[in-house]
Amino acid sequence: MTSGAEAGIRGGYTGNSRGVIATLGAFIGVTWYNCIELIILILCTFKKYQGAYFWSLLITTTIGVLVHSIGFLIKDFELTTATWVPITITTIGWWTMIIGQSFVLYSRLHFVIWDKRIFRFVLGMIIANIFLLLIPTTVLTYGSNFTSSQKFLNGYIIMEKIEIIGVSVQEIIISSLYIYGTRELLKYNKEGENRSILFQLFGINLLFILMDIGLIATQYSNLFTYQTTLKGLIYSIKLKLEFFVLGKLVRIASRGGKPANGEIDVSEFVDSSQVNSDITHANNPNPLMHQNQPPPNMRREDVSIAMFEHSDRNDILGVDSSLSSSSRVTTDSPPHASP
Repeated sequence: MTSGAEAGIRGGYTGNSRGVIATLGAFIGVTWYNCIELIILILCTFKKYQGAYFWSLLITTTIGVLVHSIGFLIKDFELTTATWVPITITTIGWWTMIIGQSFVLYSRLHFVIWDKRIFRFVLGMIIANIFLLLIPTTVLTYGSNFTSSQKFLNGYIIMEKIEIIGVSVQEIIISSLYIYGTRELLKYNKEGENRSILFQLFGINLLFILMDIGLIATQYSNLFTYQTTLKGLIYSIKLKLEFFVLGKLVRIASRGGKPANGEIDVSEFVDSSQVNSDITHANNPNPLMHQNQPPPNMRREDVSIAMFEHSDRNDILGVDSSLSSSSRVTTDSPPHASP
């Protein structure tokens, strides 16, 4: 076992390389920036402060990624001599970040998958990995840092590699389910903007998979100090992409929210009582078909989550007016200007 690996696990960075220090600082700084931006976006964008997606996203960002990053700042730069402080902070952040990210993925799975057996399988997989991966890794983490036993250290190094593969496989499975569900939706949207949106969702979930593979590669390169801070950065990027993904999904649901084999529940993000349409039919691209119809009105706050791509107000109104004739949305109030 190399002394470098032992130092990275049991203590902070003890070298004097400015490049390493700058890299660690950059990873942590960008992670903090992403987290602060996400917190502001979450609080300003969601229609209601409730629901599994809202809370999993907010808790994962604050208590998860942000706390995890703070803990490794204290540990890597040895800002305290009390070993239990950074270890406890990073462990709390790590637990919340790992479990929270999986629940974020799980909580929006119903947009593209409607088989309850798949939901039960994903939820069972998340719970099982808590006992199989997170608890053993935590025990070995404290054992490595509070005892001089080489067995704990060796066990931690092995378990850490197993854990990162297990968690990555879990997230890859969930992302693959999105790819499968997206492919099924593409069968019903052979033209129109919905098809373009679904292709973007397909690509983003592939990107999630590639980031997980990158984390595994870093871990197996024995770059422990880099891997721990890089993990926080990657998870903050994943959460930012989650906003983009959700915006696309709600945009589809807002113009076509009722698939043939189930109903998309967007009540946490839009007023689902005002959405009555069929996602299994592509939008009619011919605007002349709507000349004899008044353009549907949709409250701005009901689709604010779908407008995360920073579209201006004219673009938003353009999206509203291009809704399919099968997607009638009624409201008692005119659209509001963007907040």
